[in-house]
Amino acid sequence: MLARPAKRATPPSKDSKLALIQGYDSDLLSQTEYANQMRVTKSQFQYWLKLYEIHGETAFTNGYTNYPASFKLDVLNHMAQSDASLMDTAALFKLPDFSMLYSWQRKMETGGLEALEPKKKGRPSMKKNPNSSTKRSVVEGSVEALEERIKQLEMENEYLKKLNALVRNKEKSPNKTKHKPSGN
Repeated sequence: MLARPAKRATPPSKDSKLALIQGYDSDLLSQTEYANQMRVTKSQFQYWLKLYEIHGETAFTNGYTNYPASFKLDVLNHMAQSDASLMDTAALFKLPDFSMLYSWQRKMETGGLEALEPKKKGRPSMKKNPNSSTKRSVVEGSVEALEERIKQLEMENEYLKKLNALVRNKEKSPNKTKHKPSGN
């Protein structure tokens, strides 16, 4: 007899996330213990808690997940400028999952601004549309298109400069996780 594949867990609803967060009492249990009891990861619980602290009961009502590249770049720039963590930045911008921000960061580093463009979902159309390139509101090669491209490149350049500065600062600073040998 063949074994059935395990059912995929359905993501918790906004009501169950809210109930989970509101049911937490830090005087009774640690975050780790509570997350284990609720059968969620500690990091997921901490993220939901942070979302709730910033946005209150509206924290889990974000249904929009296909963000434009300009929004993604704004979020990455904010994170670089404020030196905020992935989790803090994602919670501030009310992203459904903080790992999404990590993905954006990797895409930006490897593929630039173009890699942040949202991908079309679903199957590609079988029809060939010869007029698709002429339907653009901004004509390629026009002054508007060139200005748009310059702005795009300037934003990308600014982000990369900030990222390089952060990397240089982290390389210069001593590693805080190193432990001194104790003589006790």
